[in-house]
Amino acid sequence: MNPPFPHPSPFKAVLAAAVLACAAIAPMARATTPAEQLAGYTAQAGAPAVPARGQQFFNTRHGREWTCASCHGALPTQAGKHASTGKTIGALAPAFNPERFLDAAKTEKWFRRNCNDVASRECTAAEKADVLAWLMALKR
Repeated sequence: MNPPFPHPSPFKAVLAAAVLACAAIAPMARATTPAEQLAGYTAQAGAPAVPARGQQFFNTRHGREWTCASCHGALPTQAGKHASTGKTIGALAPAFNPERFLDAAKTEKWFRRNCNDVASRECTAAEKADVLAWLMALKR
C-alpha cells in the first residue's frame, strides 16, 4: 500500500526551514547579563578589558563633536539627556539601572549607533569590553 503523500510535502519543507531559522536567531535574541556580554566582547578582543581605558574612551572625543559623556554624563550613574533631542536617557551603569545590558542584540544596536555618532565608525570589541567593564565597576 502506498502512503497518501509519497513525496515530502512543501509544507514540511517550509516548516523545517522556519524551525532552523528560529534556532539560528534564538541565541542572538536571548536575554543575557552584563557579565556575559563583557565575557563575549573580551573573548572577541582576545585580551582582558581595562576599565580605566573604558572611562577614558567614554569621556574623550574621537574626531566628532560628541563624546559618550555628552549624552550619558561623565559619570553615567544618573539619567542623562540626548545632546540634540533633549530626550532623557536612563542611567547607563548597570548598578544604577538594572535594565541595562540584558539583551545582547539591543546592546549591539546601541553600540553601533553611538560609536558611529562619537567615532564615525563601529567600536572594536576591545573598546566595547573596556567601556562595559568600566560601567560595571561603577557601584552604589
